[in-house]
Amino acid sequence: MMALIVCVGRSIYVKKSELLLVKLTTVLSGAQRQAQTITSNQYETPRVVTHVPGPKSRALAERLGQYQNVDAVHFFVDYEKSEGNFVVDVDGNVLLDMFMQIASLPLGYNPPALIDALKDRKNLTSFINRPALGSYPAEDFVERLERSLLAVAPPGLKHAQTAGCGTCANENGQKAIYMAYQRRLRGGGQPSEEEKMTSVMNRPPGSPKLSFLSFTNAFHGRCMGALAMSHAKWFHKLDFPVPDWPIATFPRLKYPLNEFKGENKREENRCLAEVRDLIVKYGRRGEPVAGICVEPIQSEGGDNHASPAFFQGLQTICRE
Repeated sequence: MMALIVCVGRSIYVKKSELLLVKLTTVLSGAQRQAQTITSNQYETPRVVTHVPGPKSRALAERLGQYQNVDAVHFFVDYEKSEGNFVVDVDGNVLLDMFMQIASLPLGYNPPALIDALKDRKNLTSFINRPALGSYPAEDFVERLERSLLAVAPPGLKHAQTAGCGTCANENGQKAIYMAYQRRLRGGGQPSEEEKMTSVMNRPPGSPKLSFLSFTNAFHGRCMGALAMSHAKWFHKLDFPVPDWPIATFPRLKYPLNEFKGENKREENRCLAEVRDLIVKYGRRGEPVAGICVEPIQSEGGDNHASPAFFQGLQTICRE
């Protein structure tokens, strides 16, 4: 049995019996009821008053360029004035933001409900003191976990491990899967002294030659473990020595779906067969596949979807 990570957001749910890890975005409790308090309407339309980037942005970029690479900087933002779906740059341009800080602002800029939440001293102390939750969780941490992540967890997934970002969650999931895979090989026993000593030196048997299967056009993050499973754009990976892990084809469905049912089913079956072949191939070369990482909707690599049957097929392969 191997494990499957389905990547959606910034936390990990763990079902111990199958080690099925699912990342889900934290949902504000009662968000629908509070819709009127979450956003405001200071801006109704974009307003461009200078070239973009404007003179202030260009001057700031020149200053920052003395200390950091600024090739990717588009403009500097006035985050206090930005609101809702509109970002305001330092030159006073009001722009409709389709980027939203790498899709991390589902409620937009400066939502009043979040601002009010940060005024709560209990929330403020969590940000200031940065608790090491694995060792020294706060008194109210269990209640917070129950009210947030566990309140929206999929049925059957009752264990949660928090993480600071999507990449962290992915790599934490990878580590959990590797540990479970090796624990099964040991029959639940303790690691040997040889395993302990060789792990420190990045050598087997302590650092086993395991692999992780991912899909074409995937994007899972920019740290090395997540980057090894990302295949969307060359400039994410150029010059980095990532491991040679298996990469299966993500289905390319035809639309409208109701007109291409047969073709799409054959395409998904072809991709599932490729997954099976890669698992066998890497097992024979001494780098068994410990887990599979997949996005339910590929975004960075294109607006690519697959049917529920495809993901259920991946679960079946993992359980086998």
